[in-house]
Amino acid sequence: MTQRYHIWTEGCQMNVADSAKLAAGLDRFGWQAVEGPDGADLVVLNTCVVRDRSEQRAVSHLGRLAAMKRKGKADFQIVVMGCMVGPKDDELRRRFPYVDHFARPQAFEGIFEALGLAEDTGGEFWPTAFPTPTGPTGFVPIIHGCDKFCTYCIVPYRRGREKSRPMDEIVQEVAHLTHGGVREVTLLGQTVEAYGLDFPDQRPDLGDLMAAMHDLPNLQRIRFLTSYPKDMTPKIVEAVRDLPKVTEFFNIPVQHGSDAVLDRMRRGYDIALFRDRVEMIRSMMPEASITTDIIVGFCGETEAEFNETLALMEEIRFDKVHVAAYSPRPGTIAERKMEDDVPAEVKKERLHAVEALEERISTELNTRYEGSDQEILVEGKRDGRWFGRTRSNKLVHFMGETSVGEVVSVHIEKATAWSLQGTTADDALPIL
Repeated sequence: MTQRYHIWTEGCQMNVADSAKLAAGLDRFGWQAVEGPDGADLVVLNTCVVRDRSEQRAVSHLGRLAAMKRKGKADFQIVVMGCMVGPKDDELRRRFPYVDHFARPQAFEGIFEALGLAEDTGGEFWPTAFPTPTGPTGFVPIIHGCDKFCTYCIVPYRRGREKSRPMDEIVQEVAHLTHGGVREVTLLGQTVEAYGLDFPDQRPDLGDLMAAMHDLPNLQRIRFLTSYPKDMTPKIVEAVRDLPKVTEFFNIPVQHGSDAVLDRMRRGYDIALFRDRVEMIRSMMPEASITTDIIVGFCGETEAEFNETLALMEEIRFDKVHVAAYSPRPGTIAERKMEDDVPAEVKKERLHAVEALEERISTELNTRYEGSDQEILVEGKRDGRWFGRTRSNKLVHFMGETSVGEVVSVHIEKATAWSLQGTTADDALPIL
């Protein structure tokens, strides 16, 4: 009888990529994916604990699985993987005794050992089991872990130190994906420009990697995230400018507009350096899209310091801002040594203020697209309309004749803070 599995994924694109790789491995052994835990022989929760809300969603999901087991409605093994699992899992085993196996991020071998499949790999399974393409876009981790140890962040304690994948292995994976129908790949890293820094002398960097995959057949677009300001070099930005398939989109988390708060966060740069990186990008690519991440309510944040964040947003005019209220993460430097002293209601007010300013600026920036024709990679169809993204990563909903995976010209008729709307040009043919 065919074994069935269900994978639930929470968190960042790195988790999405990890789930895809695990699924590829299970598929290779003849297992079959199902949409939910009902009827599954294996349920995997790929978790995130970067924010408290993400962790609570995982805990809630585990509670539902436990209830299903107690009521006799399901008979499946449960695996918890991802950033919820640290070097020691004793506390997790105490809290969730019904979980069959805990696996740290990328610890796929342990999952296969728990399923009794490891002996079938012949030592050749990893990393040759690349994810099976499921659409025109794909995520490819190029560097795991993080060496930055920001005071608020749990990632280095869960994903370990920075370790780059061999360049030829990454290019092979991208070739596999494009052969299967992927047209756009996003290269992933907690700090993606750190790629290659852990290699010996004469190491390749992110720009070299993008150049190495640039001419692969069927590959239309290359993206990358997430950027770390201090690791961003002119050579990398020049590669983005000079390689036609690399899109003009940068996600550069600033996290805060105050140097004092950045110092408490131990981010390793100041606003002057961040401003320099933005100016470098815009001097080379004036139309580049720049998005960022911001935390409000970090330990000791004063009203004046928060206002510096609003001022930076007005100055830089980010295309999009991912904002979150600070929540202490157990084991981090901030949780151990700092006081979470900004009241919850103040955090909420500041979060809403950032969201309101983001909406105004994003609307103003997106309105400039009205009346233009944009190159869109078609990702799918929802509620009778196609959707895809511009090279600058703007979400576009549109009507017209096309199909998934094509690149078409769309005339933009309307813009909001969150998306663009339009119609394929009457005489437009697929650009492919």
